[in-house]
Amino acid sequence: MACGLHCLKIQHISVAFGDNLLIRDVNMHAHCGELTAIIGRNGSGKTTLLKAILGEVKHTGNILFSGHDDTPVKGLRIGYVPQSLQIDGGSPATVYDMLASLTSRYPVFLPRRLKTVKKLREHLAAFNAEGLLDKKLGQLSGGELQRALLAAATLPKPDLLILDEPVSGVDRAGLRIFYRILNGLKETSDMVIIMVSHDLEFVRSYADHVLLLDRGTVKTGTPDEVFGSDDFKRVFPNPPLAAEGK
Repeated sequence: MACGLHCLKIQHISVAFGDNLLIRDVNMHAHCGELTAIIGRNGSGKTTLLKAILGEVKHTGNILFSGHDDTPVKGLRIGYVPQSLQIDGGSPATVYDMLASLTSRYPVFLPRRLKTVKKLREHLAAFNAEGLLDKKLGQLSGGELQRALLAAATLPKPDLLILDEPVSGVDRAGLRIFYRILNGLKETSDMVIIMVSHDLEFVRSYADHVLLLDRGTVKTGTPDEVFGSDDFKRVFPNPPLAAEGK
C-alpha cells in the first residue's frame, strides 16, 4: 500500500535530439511505498525517461515530486543505481571506502572510526551485505556489487530511488536476494521507487504499477492490467513469463 506522503508526477514529457523525437507525451504517476516498473522493447525510451527525471536531458512537460497536498518537496534526495558500473579489478577501493565517502568528510585513508564501521555494517545488513564491508569493489560478484550499490543509493535514505536495469548480469540466486531486499524497501520506507526492467517475471510478481513504453505511453496500470492488455501482446508477442512468484 502507498504511504501517501509523496508522489512523482510525470506530465506530457517529451525529449528530442535534433529532429529525432526520443519520447513523446509520456505520463506517469508513482506513489511512495510502491514500486513502479517501466518496461518496453530496446530503444523504446526507458533510459531517456530516467535521464529526464534525473535532469540529465532537456525535456518539455512537467516533472513534479510533491507531498500529498501537491506542495513540491524542497531539497529532493534522489538515490540512483545504474545498470552497470565499470570498476578496475585492481582498484584498492573497498565497499567501506565507497559508503564512508558518502556519509562523512573524514578521509577514508585515515584510520577507521569504530562508530562509522558499526553504522555502515548495520546499514549493509539490511541488504544482506554486511560481510562485504571490507571487500574490494573490483572483486565483488555481480549480485554483491548491485547490493552494495543499492546500499549506497539509500545512504542517506532518498525520497526517490531510481534503478536502471540494476540486475543485468546477476545470477538467479542473486536476483532472488535483490528482489527480496527491494520488496522490503518498498514496504518499510517512505520513498518512491522507479525501476526500468527487462525482467518481466519480476515486474509481474513485485511491481505495484507498470508503465509500458514505446517512445510514448502505451499502457499504464497494475501488472495484471498491463500484461493482460492487447497493447502488451503487441509489444511483447512472446514474453518470457514463467514467473517464480513472490
